[in-house]
Amino acid sequence: MNIEAFDYDLPEGRVAQQPSPRREEARLMVIDRSGSPPSEATFAGLPGFLRQGDLLVLNDTRVLPARLHARKAGGGRVDLLLLDRDASDADGRTWRCLLSTSRGLRPGARLAVADDLEAEVIAAPAEGAAPVRFACKGGGNGAAPPGTGGAGSVEEAIRRHGVMPLPPYIHRAPRDPLLALDRERYQTVYAAHDGAIAAPTAGLHFTTGLLDDLRRRGLETAFLTLHVGAGTFRPVRCAAIEDHVVDPERFRLPEETADAVARCRARRGRVVAVGTTVTRVLEASTREDGEVTPGDGWCDLVIRPGHRFRAVDALVTNLHLPRSSLLILVAAFAGREQILDAYREAVRRGFHFYSYGDAMLIL
Repeated sequence: MNIEAFDYDLPEGRVAQQPSPRREEARLMVIDRSGSPPSEATFAGLPGFLRQGDLLVLNDTRVLPARLHARKAGGGRVDLLLLDRDASDADGRTWRCLLSTSRGLRPGARLAVADDLEAEVIAAPAEGAAPVRFACKGGGNGAAPPGTGGAGSVEEAIRRHGVMPLPPYIHRAPRDPLLALDRERYQTVYAAHDGAIAAPTAGLHFTTGLLDDLRRRGLETAFLTLHVGAGTFRPVRCAAIEDHVVDPERFRLPEETADAVARCRARRGRVVAVGTTVTRVLEASTREDGEVTPGDGWCDLVIRPGHRFRAVDALVTNLHLPRSSLLILVAAFAGREQILDAYREAVRRGFHFYSYGDAMLIL
């Protein structure tokens, strides 16, 4: 199938540049796959569309403040995006980074990130990425365990000086006051495990109060972890969608989550995936007989029209980029024509799109 079949027109100004004032105040379009016209609510109304016995599965990855602004010895600017930690570096101070600069960087180039943090390019960049080793000036170069930091550590210095790695369609000036808001709102309220460089955006609309409300109504929640990488929101470049591949992303599906899916099936509830990341992990981890297998590893599943969904019965998601693997996944779940019709209706009704935009529930 040609990628042009997954394009749509989005008027200028519909890409959300900041989140709604309150998470649960985002708009929610509800799509019934039986073909009924879409309905609309706020995200706070989500529980009203679900049933006692349903199971919501959420991605509890935590977004790192993974974008760093640095200077070369000669003063030129370099932007670094931390992609993943070098597993061969025992002290955890070497990262594979995307490097953005007007001129190339050679191995050994030293970069000043802040008064207390510097970096050295270890090898020549390949496809824009290179290993970079960080050090704290004045000592304290040990890497603290993720989530704990520690005074003077590289880990803590990165957290202190890094900014949230917003997608390129969300625009921020270097000292934009919205950067402080991004630290809170480009993160789910249930984020627990460091490793993502992009948020699982469907989860951004949940509050602890809304999750409590769902549980009071007799719905169960469970968690898995997929560390969202840089390629997740990348448009598909090839003409045939069957040729598209995605970068593998680290995941963990706990045994208790697999058990929760089994219980949901036994009581004839629906498995509601909160986001395309959850959908991909569940579908990649489900056997032909429908049993979900716990485990951890790398997920590179691309879901296209024709995929037989074995785990997911309903989907909470945002409104995605045209020609993206995320839009293709949603179209595979609900049907390409119905989804593109819903997107056109969302445009007509003034919905906001992409990471900080409004949401969709597909039943």
